[in-house]
Amino acid sequence: MRPLMLATALLIATTGTLLAQDKAGQAMRANQLQWMAAPSALPKGAQMSVLSGDPGKAGPFTIRLKGAAGYKIPSHSHPTAERVTVIAGNFHVGMGDKLDEAQAKKLGRGGFVDLPPNMNHYAFMSTETVVQIDSEGPFAIKYANPADDPSKSQ
Repeated sequence: MRPLMLATALLIATTGTLLAQDKAGQAMRANQLQWMAAPSALPKGAQMSVLSGDPGKAGPFTIRLKGAAGYKIPSHSHPTAERVTVIAGNFHVGMGDKLDEAQAKKLGRGGFVDLPPNMNHYAFMSTETVVQIDSEGPFAIKYANPADDPSKSQ
């Protein structure tokens, strides 16, 4: 019984990684993506789908992030570069220590931004939007204003 319990616990602990690794070399249609709530480090309301890799571990990963009109991510940075491609909707992105809608650049479908490591940036969505993010794990986010960190207010 003990070996079965250990095997079950190991399977549960590694399911996310196994799902991501199982996708290697496989084509996926948009309707096959498995959406889940975005991590608590991001403001509530977004959904995420892991396309490849594991954002929680070292190495490359690709995710899609989906948010409704009005979804905002306050100014923040990452220790690794982030490449964002707009799949659908209107994604607004700006650089700086505070979210400033007037200074943000509006990117529509096919738009792209390459964000270097440790550069403060912010984003918001004016319509339901899906973006694809390519980066290196483990995923980490540092808010310019620590009070904006949603994981600290839970």
